[in-house]
Amino acid sequence: MKGLILSGGAGTRLRPITHTSAKQLVPIANKPILFYGIEDMVAAGIDEIGIVVGDTAEEIVAAVGDGSKFGARVTYIPQDAPLGLAHCVRIARDFLGDDDFVMYLGDNMLQQGLAEFVDEFESARARDGADAPAAQILLAHVDDPTQFGVAAVNEVGEVLYLVEKPADPPSDLALVGVYLFDAEIHTAVASIEPSARGELEITDAIQWLLEHGHRVRHEVLRGWWIDTGKKDPLLDCNRLVLETLQGRNDGKVDEASTIEGSVVIEAGGEIIGSRVRGPAIIGERTRVVNSYIGPFTSVAADCEVVDSEVEHSVVLSGSRILGIDRLTDSLVGRQVEVVRSDRRPHALRLMLGDHSKVELD
Repeated sequence: MKGLILSGGAGTRLRPITHTSAKQLVPIANKPILFYGIEDMVAAGIDEIGIVVGDTAEEIVAAVGDGSKFGARVTYIPQDAPLGLAHCVRIARDFLGDDDFVMYLGDNMLQQGLAEFVDEFESARARDGADAPAAQILLAHVDDPTQFGVAAVNEVGEVLYLVEKPADPPSDLALVGVYLFDAEIHTAVASIEPSARGELEITDAIQWLLEHGHRVRHEVLRGWWIDTGKKDPLLDCNRLVLETLQGRNDGKVDEASTIEGSVVIEAGGEIIGSRVRGPAIIGERTRVVNSYIGPFTSVAADCEVVDSEVEHSVVLSGSRILGIDRLTDSLVGRQVEVVRSDRRPHALRLMLGDHSKVELD
């Protein structure tokens, strides 16, 4: 989809669009979150993808490249400031042309793929002629719809109206962050005003379509949906994806080590005198020495875990965990060192980034 997206692929007119930030390069089961969305688009027959990038553009470009490793062609669309999802559509106008496209939020993870969702829209567009839908949105049942954009729908699947974080929700159907549009959306985006928070809201653009007589279809999500923007949902997502992996060993495990359950050891990974319980994944060139790696743990490439226990955690590339009795429910960033010091006096010594959270027992 074009995070904003354009068509050029065989068998489809759709283009994809993905709005990204560096957090979308955080890995789930050692694969960046953004890559899952790109792969879903390609699987849906979308091979021309535009990625809207901001101040982390250099990192995104380095990770994704020209898209050829995914079987796609990627165009990068710079956004000077985060001015809303409808603004992403506006600045991608030249890339999108008059093609139908998918807009997909790059920090979402969906159990359901995009292929059937795309097929339903294309079928409705081909079947319904002048009454064809101008948009299709993906919705999910949520426990607390007051925290989301919510859709009111009728019994035949047509969207009646949208409301943002309503005190009295018309349904429990929240917007997931996957949208399909035809070219009418460009008129809608050009017609709306910024919201109170100074952004061009995609919900306002969709509401404009409804108010001007255009049909908006919806599909209800099957399976799980996780916004990975915070630690605990990211760990939950990592657990769900790890549960789907088939174990394999492309590295080395010595005779003093024990591997239990579904464990992936990537090329160059070494397990020495350690116990690894799956589901888990150990990255390329990572060394685990005299340690325990528990279930639902992803350790990325070029890491070192020595004399430590790590469980239900995500450890990013190049990090070292040395002499730590128990590390659990944690997200460890890139090039991080977590070490136990013998220096006196004993104290907790931390260097923490913005928005960090530390829990001490």
